[in-house]
Amino acid sequence: MMASSVGFMLQLAQGLAPLLYLACALAVTVHALLNKRDVHTAISWIALAWLAPLLGALLYLMLGVNRIQRAGVALGLRGTWRGEGFSADAANEADTPCSHELTGINRLACEISGRALLSGNAVTPLVQGDEAFPAMLAAIDGARHSVTLLSYIFNDDGTGRAFAGALVQAAARGVQVRVLIDAVGARYSRTNMVKQLRQAGVPVAAFLPPRLTRLLAQANLRNHRKIMVVDGELGFTGGMNISAGHWLSTQPAQPISCLHFAVRGPVVTDLQRTFAIDWAFTTGEALHGSPWFAESAPCGPVLARGVTDGPDADIDHMRLVILGALATARQRVRIVTPYFLPDNVLLTTLQVTALRGVAVDIVLPGRSNLPLMDWAMRPQCDDLVASGCRVHFTGPGFDHTKLFLVDDDWSLIGSTNWDARSLRLNFEYNLECHDAQLVQQLDVLVNERIHRAHRLTAAELASQSLPGRLRDRLVWLLSPYL
Repeated sequence: MMASSVGFMLQLAQGLAPLLYLACALAVTVHALLNKRDVHTAISWIALAWLAPLLGALLYLMLGVNRIQRAGVALGLRGTWRGEGFSADAANEADTPCSHELTGINRLACEISGRALLSGNAVTPLVQGDEAFPAMLAAIDGARHSVTLLSYIFNDDGTGRAFAGALVQAAARGVQVRVLIDAVGARYSRTNMVKQLRQAGVPVAAFLPPRLTRLLAQANLRNHRKIMVVDGELGFTGGMNISAGHWLSTQPAQPISCLHFAVRGPVVTDLQRTFAIDWAFTTGEALHGSPWFAESAPCGPVLARGVTDGPDADIDHMRLVILGALATARQRVRIVTPYFLPDNVLLTTLQVTALRGVAVDIVLPGRSNLPLMDWAMRPQCDDLVASGCRVHFTGPGFDHTKLFLVDDDWSLIGSTNWDARSLRLNFEYNLECHDAQLVQQLDVLVNERIHRAHRLTAAELASQSLPGRLRDRLVWLLSPYL
Protein backbone atom coordinates (compact mmCIF):
# COMPACT_ATOMS: atom_id res chain seq x y z
CA MET A 1 0.00 0.00 0.00
CA MET A 2 2.77 2.37 0.99
CA ALA A 3 4.78 1.46 -2.13
CA SER A 4 1.80 2.10 -4.39
CA SER A 5 1.19 5.51 -2.75
CA VAL A 6 4.81 6.49 -3.24
CA GLY A 7 4.67 5.34 -6.85
CA PHE A 8 1.53 7.36 -7.44
CA MET A 9 3.14 10.48 -5.98
CA LEU A 10 6.20 10.02 -8.17
CA GLN A 11 4.04 9.63 -11.26
CA LEU A 12 2.07 12.73 -10.28
CA ALA A 13 5.26 14.74 -9.77
CA GLN A 14 6.63 13.57 -13.12
CA GLY A 15 3.40 14.63 -14.79
CA LEU A 16 3.23 18.02 -13.07
CA ALA A 17 6.92 18.96 -13.49
CA PRO A 18 6.62 19.72 -17.24
CA LEU A 19 3.49 21.79 -16.59
CA LEU A 20 5.23 23.70 -13.79
CA TYR A 21 8.25 24.33 -16.01
CA LEU A 22 6.01 25.53 -18.84
CA ALA A 23 4.01 27.81 -16.53
CA CYS A 24 7.13 29.36 -14.95
CA ALA A 25 8.87 29.91 -18.29
CA LEU A 26 5.75 31.49 -19.78
CA ALA A 27 5.33 33.71 -16.73
CA VAL A 28 8.93 34.95 -17.02
CA THR A 29 8.47 35.52 -20.76
CA VAL A 30 5.30 37.58 -20.32
CA HIS A 31 6.70 39.59 -17.40
CA ALA A 32 10.00 40.31 -19.20
CA LEU A 33 8.21 41.35 -22.39
CA LEU A 34 5.96 43.76 -20.51
CA ASN A 35 8.52 45.22 -18.10
CA LYS A 36 12.07 45.06 -19.45
CA ARG A 37 13.21 48.17 -21.32
CA ASP A 38 16.36 46.71 -22.84
CA VAL A 39 15.80 44.08 -25.54
CA HIS A 40 19.03 42.22 -24.79
CA THR A 41 18.18 41.95 -21.11
CA ALA A 42 14.70 40.68 -21.94
CA ILE A 43 16.07 38.08 -24.35
CA SER A 44 18.68 36.95 -21.80
CA TRP A 45 16.14 36.38 -19.05
CA ILE A 46 13.64 34.68 -21.34
CA ALA A 47 16.34 32.36 -22.70
CA LEU A 48 17.51 31.52 -19.19
CA ALA A 49 13.95 30.68 -18.11
CA TRP A 50 13.49 28.25 -21.01
CA LEU A 51 16.98 26.73 -21.05
CA ALA A 52 17.35 26.26 -17.28
CA PRO A 53 14.05 24.69 -16.16
CA LEU A 54 12.73 26.17 -12.91
CA LEU A 55 16.21 27.46 -11.94
CA GLY A 56 15.99 30.20 -14.59
CA ALA A 57 12.57 31.29 -13.33
CA LEU A 58 13.82 31.29 -9.73
CA LEU A 59 16.82 33.44 -10.65
CA TYR A 60 14.55 35.85 -12.51
CA LEU A 61 12.30 36.11 -9.46
CA MET A 62 15.31 36.83 -7.24
CA LEU A 63 17.39 39.06 -9.50
CA GLY A 64 15.30 40.26 -12.41
CA VAL A 65 12.18 41.76 -10.83
CA ASN A 66 12.19 45.22 -9.26
CA ARG A 67 9.28 45.35 -6.83
CA ILE A 68 10.48 47.73 -4.17
CA GLN A 69 7.95 50.18 -2.75
CA ARG A 70 9.43 53.40 -1.40
CA ALA A 71 7.87 53.85 2.01
CA GLY A 72 9.68 57.16 2.33
CA VAL A 73 7.54 58.57 -0.47
CA ALA A 74 4.40 57.03 1.04
CA LEU A 75 5.15 58.81 4.31
CA GLY A 76 4.82 62.11 2.47
CA LEU A 77 8.48 63.07 2.69
CA ARG A 78 8.85 64.16 -0.90
CA GLY A 79 7.94 67.80 -1.34
CA THR A 80 8.20 68.49 2.40
CA TRP A 81 11.55 70.26 2.58
CA ARG A 82 12.84 73.41 1.00
CA GLY A 83 14.08 72.77 -2.51
CA GLU A 84 12.05 69.60 -3.10
CA GLY A 85 8.91 71.23 -4.41
CA PHE A 86 10.41 72.74 -7.55
CA SER A 87 8.58 71.83 -10.69
CA ALA A 88 10.60 71.53 -13.87
CA ASP A 89 9.14 74.77 -15.23
CA ALA A 90 9.87 76.69 -12.04
CA ALA A 91 13.43 75.46 -11.98
CA ASN A 92 13.95 76.31 -15.62
CA GLU A 93 12.73 79.82 -14.94
CA ALA A 94 15.02 80.19 -11.91
CA ASP A 95 18.01 82.46 -12.19
CA THR A 96 20.77 79.88 -12.65
CA PRO A 97 23.74 81.58 -14.31
CA CYS A 98 25.17 78.48 -16.03
CA SER A 99 26.89 78.91 -19.38
CA HIS A 100 24.87 78.92 -22.59
CA GLU A 101 26.40 75.58 -23.61
CA LEU A 102 25.06 73.98 -20.41
CA THR A 103 21.50 75.24 -20.71
CA GLY A 104 20.44 71.99 -22.36
CA ILE A 105 21.85 69.66 -19.71
CA ASN A 106 20.49 71.95 -16.98
CA ARG A 107 16.98 71.68 -18.39
CA LEU A 108 17.28 67.92 -18.97
CA ALA A 109 18.52 67.20 -15.44
CA CYS A 110 15.80 69.42 -14.01
CA GLU A 111 13.07 67.64 -16.00
CA ILE A 112 14.39 64.23 -14.91
CA SER A 113 15.05 64.93 -11.23
CA GLY A 114 12.46 67.63 -10.48
CA ARG A 115 15.21 69.50 -8.62
CA ALA A 116 16.47 72.99 -9.26
CA LEU A 117 20.12 73.85 -9.85
CA LEU A 118 21.11 75.56 -6.58
CA SER A 119 23.73 78.31 -6.46
CA GLY A 120 26.09 79.27 -3.65
CA ASN A 121 27.69 75.91 -2.87
CA ALA A 122 31.28 75.00 -1.94
CA VAL A 123 32.46 71.56 -3.07
CA THR A 124 35.92 70.45 -1.90
CA PRO A 125 37.61 67.28 -3.23
CA LEU A 126 39.04 65.01 -0.53
CA VAL A 127 41.69 62.71 -1.98
CA GLN A 128 41.86 59.22 -0.46
CA GLY A 129 40.76 58.40 3.04
CA ASP A 130 43.83 60.30 4.21
CA GLU A 131 41.96 63.55 3.57
CA ALA A 132 38.35 62.38 3.78
CA PHE A 133 38.30 60.37 7.01
CA PRO A 134 40.03 62.91 9.30
CA ALA A 135 37.70 65.63 7.96
CA MET A 136 34.62 63.46 8.54
CA LEU A 137 35.72 62.39 12.02
CA ALA A 138 36.46 66.01 12.96
CA ALA A 139 32.99 66.99 11.74
CA ILE A 140 31.38 64.31 13.93
CA ASP A 141 33.46 65.41 16.92
CA GLY A 142 32.35 69.00 16.33
CA ALA A 143 28.67 68.21 15.82
CA ARG A 144 26.31 70.26 18.00
CA HIS A 145 22.86 69.06 16.93
CA SER A 146 22.76 66.10 14.55
CA VAL A 147 24.76 63.56 12.53
CA THR A 148 23.30 61.37 9.79
CA LEU A 149 25.46 58.77 8.07
CA LEU A 150 24.58 56.45 5.18
CA SER A 151 27.15 53.99 3.81
CA TYR A 152 27.08 50.88 1.67
CA ILE A 153 30.01 49.34 3.62
CA PHE A 154 30.88 50.07 7.24
CA ASN A 155 33.68 47.67 8.14
CA ASP A 156 34.76 46.52 11.56
CA ASP A 157 38.39 47.59 11.12
CA GLY A 158 40.54 50.45 12.36
CA THR A 159 38.63 53.01 10.31
CA GLY A 160 35.21 51.60 11.13
CA ARG A 161 35.99 51.52 14.83
CA ALA A 162 37.19 55.14 14.70
CA PHE A 163 33.87 56.20 13.16
CA ALA A 164 31.88 54.06 15.59
CA GLY A 165 33.71 55.61 18.54
CA ALA A 166 33.08 59.14 17.27
CA LEU A 167 29.38 58.39 16.71
CA VAL A 168 29.00 56.85 20.18
CA GLN A 169 30.66 59.89 21.77
CA ALA A 170 28.46 62.28 19.79
CA ALA A 171 25.31 60.46 20.91
CA ALA A 172 26.56 60.45 24.51
CA ARG A 173 26.89 64.24 24.57
CA GLY A 174 23.31 64.70 23.33
CA VAL A 175 23.77 64.94 19.55
CA GLN A 176 20.97 63.30 17.57
CA VAL A 177 22.60 60.50 15.54
CA ARG A 178 21.12 58.26 12.85
CA VAL A 179 23.17 55.65 10.96
CA LEU A 180 21.96 53.62 7.97
CA ILE A 181 24.07 50.79 6.54
CA ASP A 182 23.15 48.57 3.62
CA ALA A 183 22.38 45.10 4.96
CA VAL A 184 24.53 43.32 2.37
CA GLY A 185 27.38 45.84 2.65
CA ALA A 186 27.38 45.37 6.42
CA ARG A 187 28.28 41.72 5.87
CA TYR A 188 31.56 42.55 4.14
CA SER A 189 33.01 42.54 7.63
CA ARG A 190 32.96 39.49 9.91
CA THR A 191 31.48 41.56 12.73
CA ASN A 192 28.30 43.39 11.80
CA MET A 193 28.63 47.09 12.70
CA VAL A 194 24.85 47.44 12.82
CA LYS A 195 24.77 45.19 15.89
CA GLN A 196 27.78 46.87 17.47
CA LEU A 197 26.40 50.39 17.08
CA ARG A 198 22.99 49.30 18.35
CA GLN A 199 24.55 47.73 21.42
CA ALA A 200 26.43 50.98 22.04
CA GLY A 201 23.17 52.93 22.03
CA VAL A 202 23.46 54.56 18.58
CA PRO A 203 20.21 54.59 16.52
CA VAL A 204 21.16 52.46 13.52
CA ALA A 205 19.31 50.46 10.88
CA ALA A 206 20.12 48.01 8.08
CA PHE A 207 18.74 48.85 4.64
CA LEU A 208 16.70 45.95 3.19
CA PRO A 209 17.93 43.11 5.41
CA PRO A 210 17.62 39.84 3.42
CA ARG A 211 14.77 38.33 5.40
CA LEU A 212 13.14 35.23 3.97
CA THR A 213 9.81 36.98 3.43
CA ARG A 214 11.32 39.43 0.95
CA LEU A 215 14.49 37.67 -0.16
CA LEU A 216 13.16 36.97 -3.64
CA ALA A 217 11.82 40.48 -4.17
CA GLN A 218 14.67 42.63 -2.92
CA ALA A 219 17.88 40.57 -2.54
CA ASN A 220 19.53 42.27 -5.51
CA LEU A 221 18.53 45.87 -4.67
CA ARG A 222 21.22 47.57 -2.59
CA ASN A 223 21.75 51.05 -1.20
CA HIS A 224 25.11 52.10 -2.63
CA ARG A 225 24.89 55.75 -1.51
CA LYS A 226 27.54 57.44 0.65
CA ILE A 227 26.14 60.44 2.51
CA MET A 228 27.02 62.12 5.79
CA VAL A 229 25.47 65.38 7.05
CA VAL A 230 26.41 67.21 10.24
CA ASP A 231 24.08 69.80 11.81
CA GLY A 232 22.26 70.08 8.48
CA GLU A 233 25.06 72.37 7.27
CA LEU A 234 28.10 70.28 6.32
CA GLY A 235 27.79 67.33 3.97
CA PHE A 236 30.07 64.62 2.66
CA THR A 237 29.44 62.44 -0.39
CA GLY A 238 31.37 60.60 -3.07
CA GLY A 239 32.61 57.08 -3.64
CA MET A 240 34.24 56.13 -0.34
CA ASN A 241 32.94 53.44 2.00
CA ILE A 242 33.86 53.33 5.68
CA SER A 243 36.82 50.99 5.22
CA ALA A 244 40.49 50.96 6.21
CA GLY A 245 41.43 50.14 2.62
CA HIS A 246 40.88 53.80 1.68
CA TRP A 247 43.19 55.17 4.41
CA LEU A 248 46.41 54.69 2.49
CA SER A 249 48.78 56.18 5.08
CA THR A 250 47.87 53.30 7.41
CA GLN A 251 49.32 50.93 4.78
CA PRO A 252 46.29 48.64 4.41
CA ALA A 253 46.79 45.14 3.04
CA GLN A 254 44.54 45.92 0.07
CA PRO A 255 44.82 49.66 -0.72
CA ILE A 256 41.90 51.28 -2.54
CA SER A 257 42.21 54.70 -4.17
CA CYS A 258 39.08 56.82 -4.12
CA LEU A 259 37.67 60.33 -3.94
CA HIS A 260 35.18 61.98 -1.60
CA PHE A 261 33.84 65.53 -1.27
CA ALA A 262 32.99 67.99 1.47
CA VAL A 263 29.91 70.05 0.61
CA ARG A 264 28.53 73.29 2.06
CA GLY A 265 25.67 75.46 0.89
CA PRO A 266 22.01 75.05 -0.04
CA VAL A 267 22.52 71.66 -1.76
CA VAL A 268 23.37 70.08 1.63
CA THR A 269 19.61 70.11 2.25
CA ASP A 270 19.25 67.73 -0.67
CA LEU A 271 21.81 65.32 0.81
CA GLN A 272 19.89 65.35 4.09
CA ARG A 273 16.57 64.92 2.34
CA THR A 274 17.89 61.85 0.50
CA PHE A 275 19.09 60.33 3.77
CA ALA A 276 15.77 61.11 5.46
CA ILE A 277 13.74 59.36 2.75
CA ASP A 278 15.93 56.25 2.97
CA TRP A 279 15.73 56.35 6.78
CA ALA A 280 11.94 56.67 6.74
CA PHE A 281 11.69 53.83 4.23
CA THR A 282 13.77 51.61 6.52
CA THR A 283 12.52 52.59 9.98
CA GLY A 284 9.27 54.51 9.57
CA GLU A 285 10.71 57.51 11.42
CA ALA A 286 10.31 60.84 9.61
CA LEU A 287 13.07 63.40 10.14
CA HIS A 288 11.71 66.94 9.81
CA GLY A 289 13.00 70.40 10.65
CA SER A 290 15.45 71.00 13.49
CA PRO A 291 17.88 69.45 14.36
CA TRP A 292 18.15 67.73 10.99
CA PHE A 293 17.74 70.65 8.59
CA ALA A 294 19.23 74.12 8.68
CA GLU A 295 19.09 77.17 6.46
CA SER A 296 22.34 77.17 4.48
CA ALA A 297 23.64 80.56 3.39
CA PRO A 298 25.48 80.78 0.03
CA CYS A 299 29.15 80.07 0.64
CA GLY A 300 30.74 79.22 -2.70
CA PRO A 301 30.63 79.51 -6.48
CA VAL A 302 29.34 76.04 -7.40
CA LEU A 303 25.94 75.49 -8.96
CA ALA A 304 24.85 72.04 -7.81
CA ARG A 305 21.93 69.67 -8.03
CA GLY A 306 21.41 66.32 -6.31
CA VAL A 307 20.46 63.46 -8.63
CA THR A 308 19.08 60.29 -7.05
CA ASP A 309 18.82 57.01 -8.89
CA GLY A 310 17.29 53.67 -7.94
CA PRO A 311 15.02 50.80 -8.98
CA ASP A 312 11.85 52.73 -8.14
CA ALA A 313 10.47 56.09 -9.25
CA ASP A 314 14.05 57.30 -9.81
CA ILE A 315 14.97 54.55 -12.26
CA ASP A 316 17.16 55.62 -15.21
CA HIS A 317 17.76 59.12 -13.81
CA MET A 318 21.54 58.79 -13.89
CA ARG A 319 21.62 57.06 -17.25
CA LEU A 320 19.57 59.84 -18.86
CA VAL A 321 21.69 62.58 -17.27
CA ILE A 322 24.84 60.85 -18.57
CA LEU A 323 23.38 60.58 -22.07
CA GLY A 324 22.37 64.24 -21.96
CA ALA A 325 25.82 65.34 -20.85
CA LEU A 326 27.49 63.34 -23.62
CA ALA A 327 25.17 64.97 -26.15
CA THR A 328 26.17 68.47 -24.98
CA ALA A 329 29.94 67.78 -24.95
CA ARG A 330 31.88 70.00 -27.34
CA GLN A 331 35.54 69.58 -26.44
CA ARG A 332 36.20 66.66 -24.12
CA VAL A 333 34.72 63.96 -21.92
CA ARG A 334 36.62 62.33 -19.06
CA ILE A 335 35.35 59.24 -17.24
CA VAL A 336 36.94 57.54 -14.24
CA THR A 337 35.12 54.47 -12.96
CA PRO A 338 36.06 51.20 -11.24
CA TYR A 339 33.52 49.15 -13.20
CA PHE A 340 32.64 49.78 -16.83
CA LEU A 341 29.79 47.74 -18.32
CA PRO A 342 27.41 50.30 -19.85
CA ASP A 343 24.55 49.21 -22.08
CA ASN A 344 24.65 49.43 -25.85
CA VAL A 345 23.03 52.86 -25.98
CA LEU A 346 25.68 54.38 -23.71
CA LEU A 347 28.47 52.60 -25.61
CA THR A 348 27.16 53.84 -28.95
CA THR A 349 26.78 57.38 -27.60
CA LEU A 350 30.40 57.34 -26.41
CA GLN A 351 31.52 56.22 -29.86
CA VAL A 352 29.44 58.91 -31.58
CA THR A 353 30.80 61.52 -29.17
CA ALA A 354 34.37 60.59 -30.12
CA LEU A 355 33.60 60.39 -33.84
CA ARG A 356 32.26 63.94 -33.87
CA GLY A 357 35.61 65.21 -32.60
CA VAL A 358 35.21 65.26 -28.83
CA ALA A 359 38.23 63.93 -26.93
CA VAL A 360 36.96 60.99 -24.86
CA ASP A 361 39.18 59.57 -22.10
CA ILE A 362 38.01 56.52 -20.12
CA VAL A 363 40.17 55.65 -17.09
CA LEU A 364 39.71 52.15 -15.66
CA PRO A 365 41.60 50.10 -13.08
CA GLY A 366 44.17 47.77 -14.54
CA ARG A 367 42.91 45.20 -12.06
CA SER A 368 39.77 45.62 -9.96
CA ASN A 369 38.62 43.59 -6.99
CA LEU A 370 36.32 41.57 -9.28
CA PRO A 371 38.15 39.59 -12.02
CA LEU A 372 34.88 38.76 -13.76
CA MET A 373 34.24 42.49 -14.26
CA ASP A 374 37.74 42.98 -15.69
CA TRP A 375 37.19 40.19 -18.21
CA ALA A 376 33.67 41.36 -19.16
CA MET A 377 34.88 44.94 -19.77
CA ARG A 378 37.47 43.99 -22.41
CA PRO A 379 35.15 43.03 -25.32
CA GLN A 380 33.58 46.51 -25.21
CA CYS A 381 36.93 48.17 -25.82
CA ASP A 382 37.32 47.13 -29.48
CA ASP A 383 34.63 49.46 -30.81
CA LEU A 384 35.50 52.23 -28.36
CA VAL A 385 39.17 52.30 -29.39
CA ALA A 386 38.24 52.00 -33.08
CA SER A 387 36.00 55.06 -32.78
CA GLY A 388 38.77 57.15 -31.20
CA CYS A 389 38.00 56.81 -27.49
CA ARG A 390 41.16 56.66 -25.38
CA VAL A 391 40.98 53.85 -22.84
CA HIS A 392 43.54 53.94 -20.02
CA PHE A 393 44.28 51.21 -17.46
CA THR A 394 45.80 52.43 -14.21
CA GLY A 395 48.68 50.65 -12.51
CA PRO A 396 48.88 48.57 -9.32
CA GLY A 397 46.25 49.15 -6.65
CA PHE A 398 42.50 49.21 -7.12
CA ASP A 399 41.17 52.63 -8.17
CA HIS A 400 37.60 53.02 -6.88
CA THR A 401 37.24 56.67 -8.03
CA LYS A 402 34.04 57.77 -9.80
CA LEU A 403 34.22 60.95 -11.91
CA PHE A 404 32.52 62.23 -15.03
CA LEU A 405 33.73 65.55 -16.51
CA VAL A 406 32.41 67.33 -19.59
CA ASP A 407 34.25 70.25 -21.19
CA ASP A 408 35.62 72.87 -18.78
CA ASP A 409 32.85 73.47 -16.25
CA TRP A 410 30.57 70.46 -15.74
CA SER A 411 31.16 67.49 -13.44
CA LEU A 412 29.21 64.62 -11.96
CA ILE A 413 30.46 63.28 -8.63
CA GLY A 414 29.08 60.64 -6.32
CA SER A 415 28.55 56.90 -5.97
CA THR A 416 27.51 55.67 -9.42
CA ASN A 417 29.62 53.25 -11.44
CA TRP A 418 29.22 52.78 -15.19
CA ASP A 419 27.59 49.35 -15.00
CA ALA A 420 24.11 47.84 -14.99
CA ARG A 421 24.13 47.27 -11.24
CA SER A 422 24.69 50.96 -10.48
CA LEU A 423 22.53 52.30 -13.29
CA ARG A 424 19.58 49.92 -12.88
CA LEU A 425 19.60 48.12 -9.52
CA ASN A 426 21.38 50.14 -6.84
CA PHE A 427 20.16 53.21 -4.99
CA GLU A 428 22.75 55.88 -5.88
CA TYR A 429 23.39 59.55 -5.17
CA ASN A 430 25.36 62.05 -7.25
CA LEU A 431 25.90 65.78 -7.44
CA GLU A 432 25.76 67.53 -10.78
CA CYS A 433 28.13 70.49 -10.47
CA HIS A 434 28.60 73.51 -12.74
CA ASP A 435 31.90 75.24 -11.91
CA ALA A 436 35.12 75.73 -13.89
CA GLN A 437 37.41 75.86 -10.84
CA LEU A 438 36.10 72.54 -9.53
CA VAL A 439 36.63 70.92 -12.93
CA GLN A 440 40.20 72.26 -12.99
CA GLN A 441 40.88 70.62 -9.63
CA LEU A 442 39.40 67.33 -10.81
CA ASP A 443 41.31 67.52 -14.10
CA VAL A 444 44.56 67.43 -12.12
CA LEU A 445 43.47 64.18 -10.48
CA VAL A 446 42.46 62.65 -13.82
CA ASN A 447 45.74 63.73 -15.43
CA GLU A 448 47.69 62.07 -12.61
CA ARG A 449 45.91 58.81 -13.29
CA ILE A 450 46.39 59.01 -17.05
CA HIS A 451 50.08 59.84 -16.59
CA ARG A 452 50.74 56.59 -14.72
CA ALA A 453 48.28 54.51 -16.78
CA HIS A 454 48.72 52.24 -19.77
CA ARG A 455 46.74 53.30 -22.85
CA LEU A 456 44.99 50.46 -24.63
CA THR A 457 45.76 50.24 -28.36
CA ALA A 458 44.06 48.54 -31.29
CA ALA A 459 47.23 46.48 -31.84
CA GLU A 460 47.11 45.21 -28.28
CA LEU A 461 43.48 44.21 -28.66
CA ALA A 462 44.21 42.41 -31.94
CA SER A 463 47.11 40.49 -30.41
CA GLN A 464 45.09 39.03 -27.54
CA SER A 465 45.27 35.24 -27.44
CA LEU A 466 42.31 33.18 -28.55
CA PRO A 467 41.80 31.59 -25.09
CA GLY A 468 41.86 35.03 -23.49
CA ARG A 469 39.42 36.44 -26.03
CA LEU A 470 37.05 33.48 -25.59
CA ARG A 471 37.21 33.81 -21.80
CA ASP A 472 36.39 37.52 -21.99
CA ARG A 473 33.55 36.98 -24.44
CA LEU A 474 32.00 34.20 -22.37
CA VAL A 475 32.04 36.37 -19.24
CA TRP A 476 30.76 39.32 -21.29
CA LEU A 477 27.59 37.27 -21.95
CA LEU A 478 26.89 37.57 -18.23
CA SER A 479 26.96 41.39 -18.35
CA PRO A 480 23.22 41.78 -17.61
CA TYR A 481 23.71 39.84 -14.37
CA LEU A 482 27.01 41.30 -13.12
